[in-house]
Formats: sequence, C-alpha cells, structure tokens
Amino acid sequence: MDDAPCRGAPTRYNRPLVAGAAQPLRCRCIRGLAHHVRRAPLSLCQPVSVRQSVLQHAEPTPNRQVNPLLDSLQSYPFEKLRLLFKDVVPPASLAHISFGIGEPKHPTPELIKKAVIDSLGGLAAYPLTLGTPALREAIAKWVTRRYNLPPVDPATQVLPVSGSREALFALAQTVIDPKKNTRGEPAIVLCPNPFYQIYEGAALLAGAQPYFANSDPKRNFACDYSAIPDDVWARTQLLYVCSPGNPTGAVLTLDDWRELFELSDRHGFVIASDECYSEIYFDEARPPLGGLEAAHKLGRGFERLVMLSSLSKRSNVPGMRSGFVAGDAAILKQFLLYRTYHGAALSTVFQAASIAAWSDEAHVRENRAMYVQKFSTVTPMLADVLDVKLPDAAFYLWANVARTGLSDDEFARRLYADYNVTVLPGSFLARTAHDTNPGRDFVRLALVAGVDECTEGARRIVEFCRSLKS
Repeated sequence: MDDAPCRGAPTRYNRPLVAGAAQPLRCRCIRGLAHHVRRAPLSLCQPVSVRQSVLQHAEPTPNRQVNPLLDSLQSYPFEKLRLLFKDVVPPASLAHISFGIGEPKHPTPELIKKAVIDSLGGLAAYPLTLGTPALREAIAKWVTRRYNLPPVDPATQVLPVSGSREALFALAQTVIDPKKNTRGEPAIVLCPNPFYQIYEGAALLAGAQPYFANSDPKRNFACDYSAIPDDVWARTQLLYVCSPGNPTGAVLTLDDWRELFELSDRHGFVIASDECYSEIYFDEARPPLGGLEAAHKLGRGFERLVMLSSLSKRSNVPGMRSGFVAGDAAILKQFLLYRTYHGAALSTVFQAASIAAWSDEAHVRENRAMYVQKFSTVTPMLADVLDVKLPDAAFYLWANVARTGLSDDEFARRLYADYNVTVLPGSFLARTAHDTNPGRDFVRLALVAGVDECTEGARRIVEFCRSLKS
C-alpha cells in the first residue's frame, strides 16, 4: 500500500515546521499530522525531484514540546529515495518512467464518477463515522460474496473507513495497552519484514515495540513464525499481516492461517489482515485467500481477527480514500468508539460512490485483465537479466538485482541516472532485524502505468543491466 504525492504547491498552510516545535498546522494535503512533524518527512507532498526535507533548515525552538514518540519515526521510503537521487540529473532525452510509487494509474470507472456527480448534494450534511446503512450493507454483501462466508452482519461486523492506511494506523491505537505487561516491558506489535511502513509507525505511536519477522525467499517470502521465541509472543498484542504482500506479492496459505490462529488463541493477540491488494491477481479461478475466509474454512469465528480492504487498487480511486474494516464485532465496537473521536468520517459523496464500486465486479475484472497483460509482458523481459518471477498477486515485481553486481540502492540510483527510470530499493522497505535486512539486493517495481509505458521501462532496465556487463 503506497501513497501518491500531493501535487499542490507549497503554501503558508504546508510550510516546513521548525524542528521540535509544536505548531498549529493546517494542510491542504490529505495526510496525517505525522507527515508534518520532526522526522516525519514531507516527502509525499511534492514530486520526488522537487520536494524539500522538513529538517533541511530546522532549528530547535525553546519552550515548545512535541510527543517524544515522534522521535522514533524513521524517514519514509520516498524521502530516502529523494536523498538517494539528490544531485542526479537523468537524461532529458528520455521521458521519466516511474515504477516507484504504488499509485494506480488505470482510469477511474465511469460508474464511480457518475455516482460522485449524482451525490454532490450530500456535501451539505456531515457524514456519520458509522457510515450509511446502505454502504455497510454493500460492504457486507461484498465480503460475504467474495470470501464465500455466511452472511456478514452490516450493523456489527463492518465499518467504513477513510482508506485502509488510516485504519491500519488507528487500529493499533485502539487495541494496544502499553501498560498490560506486568514486567514493565513494552507491548509488541509484530510486523512482516519488508513491510508497509504504517505498521511500524502505528506501533511506535501506540507506545509499543515493533518486532520484525523476516520474509524468506525460500518459503515464497513467507515469515517463519515458528522461529519467534515464546517470550515475544507473550508480549505481542497485535500482529499485522499483509496478504497479498507488499512488496513481495505473496499470499498466505490456509496452513499459514492455521498457525497464526493457533498462536492467537494461545497468546491472545489481535490479527490485522491487510488485504488491499486482494483483487489484483492473475488467475480468475484462484482469487487470493483472505483472513475471514480462512477462519471460516477452519471452522472458527472471527474472534481477535479483523481484515482491512480498500477501493484504491481494486477500483482505481486512490483519491477517494475509501475502505473498510470487517471481522470481530467486539473489536469493531471499540474501533468505532475510537474513530468517533479521532477518525475522519468518509464523505457522503464518496460513501455513495463506494456503494457503486463495491456492488460492481465488471470493472474489477477489466482492471485485472490490464495487469495480467502487463505482467505477462514485463516479467519474462526482466527475468532475462534479474532474478524475478510472477508474484501470487498484487501489482509489484520484487526483483533480486544481486547478479548485476550492484546493491539495491546503487542499482536504483544508476538506473535513474542513466535511463530516467525509478525503482524503489528493497532495503528502504525493510529494517535490519536478526542480523540482516531482508529487502537488501531487491528492488520493487510497481507496474501501475499503462502497458506501453511499463514495457518501455522494462526495455530500458534490460538495456541497463546488459550495459553493466559490457
């Protein structure tokens, strides 16, 4: 799950903060406050070639305070990419091709546009955090239909949210009790590694300690949960899983889910299943297995389990910021309470458009067909020069560049410098844990542009790799 840059120019509303200062801030960017404070970069607020670091000219201001937990946040991957490309001038003769940001580029379906226009009268009313009954009903029907479940209760088992990003963060604030451990040790939020960076930020700002479970290429990039010590599980209050995975595209199997449910039963932690890529796959007969579906197949309920999904990738509407959380009714009751105070309720206009989107599958199949065409074209091209294969699902290629003799960040920098193509170094998406960075030697390519642009980008990468051997 990525976020595209806001294209608004800097204004007096989004000027850089002074480091260490707690200043009132209004921003025209639809971004969380965490993106505008110390060490939380403004990198997503401008294109990578022009955005400025919030810390560049920052000086401490006396007699001001901020939440000290903000000091634990690391730079977002795209800020790291900006610094990597600093002073690099790519060839002007080649149009820029970006495989860096996972922002869908396919056209927004007309039925969604029409629903937005037809619902503009709703701007005159405040939206409810709970969402309209019609939207909850549409979501519940989709979850039931998609995952072959008994009827999901729209009143208690689904909750609309302003995109899965916001919900993934807020969920940690809802379920983490940092004082629960009697030995004075912090609660643990267990995350895959590499991972969507929101998981770490959510853990840290909830007063918890992230613990990273490294992905293993020999296990189709699955995490080896059996290797995690019991004392870690005993402190774990929340487990994030991402299936299909970002950046690997790996899908959890039923056996994987069985193991996680057994661990949750034993230790009492909540499982948050991030499934925002679930509708981008390559075999219409084999949609990715979801967490609620796995629970049902294994004859259990949704206790301590929630799934999160979004329309951004499925329906090509990242600007709507529309998603939902579904699962354990007791957790959702508390989550609604938290969001009543904290969350931004989804606009009634976008709620109406979301009903149209969740109620239609034709545009989703068309969307998948475009990805199938791109992946079937690009993957074999790149496999000639890199170690890469078709993922289980999602719109990323996770390519190992070690055979080129370059590190992942060197590969990205030189590719940009020589061919004006952007890829994201895998080490930027991971943390060094257990003496290794599992993203090292990999780059992530988001095949979100049109087939011609993706094919041209792949051609340049092939040419670049071959030039390294000449």
